[in-house]
Amino acid sequence: MSPLDLVYLDDHLVVLNKPSGLLSVPGRGEDKQDCLIARAQSEWPDALTVHRLDMATSGLVVIARGPQVQRSLSQAFAQREVHKTYEAVVDGILQSANDSNTDAWQDIQMPLLTDWPNRPKSKIDWEHGKASHTQWRIQQGACLQTTSRVEMKPITGRTHQLRLHMMAIGHAILGDSLYATPEILAKSPRLLLHARELQFKHPVTAEWMAFESTVPF
Repeated sequence: MSPLDLVYLDDHLVVLNKPSGLLSVPGRGEDKQDCLIARAQSEWPDALTVHRLDMATSGLVVIARGPQVQRSLSQAFAQREVHKTYEAVVDGILQSANDSNTDAWQDIQMPLLTDWPNRPKSKIDWEHGKASHTQWRIQQGACLQTTSRVEMKPITGRTHQLRLHMMAIGHAILGDSLYATPEILAKSPRLLLHARELQFKHPVTAEWMAFESTVPF
């Protein structure tokens, strides 16, 4: 078992940097019991899950210490009071809608729904899907010949939202085993998606907390 990558610790919460390939919570079966929360609970028995990252996604995760803090942080996520920024490398050259201001955030608003026959996938469903909103922008100087590096902010928090939204606009994330074509999947040995920034109000002290994790790709 690899050691935890500790970013922040106090009596009320823990912030960890999750590696790609590690589950956030246990899955079904004996082979899926090793996960971030199990490792955290081996260090801090009062550790409780607040939110998750996909197994293939790396980056920052906040974990509550005790049920009261868990409730408070979960409410902050539900009310969109937690600010998250992701970084990804996507296939193709992204174009800004406003060439005069490439720093401007672009919007993707496509409703998402669990694709039950093809779980764990989700899908875009304009009739029955839940409203889903992603903002993205190109990182300056980060477009290569066949790929683009982008920043993304999930305004809503649907399953696989960032992965699906980027695929839907024709720019799947490299290494995405669920939504990329075989050719795009083969361009990276891992999903190139990282939860880089996490900001929220401390549930006990009310202090504004801001964390940033180095992108490993």
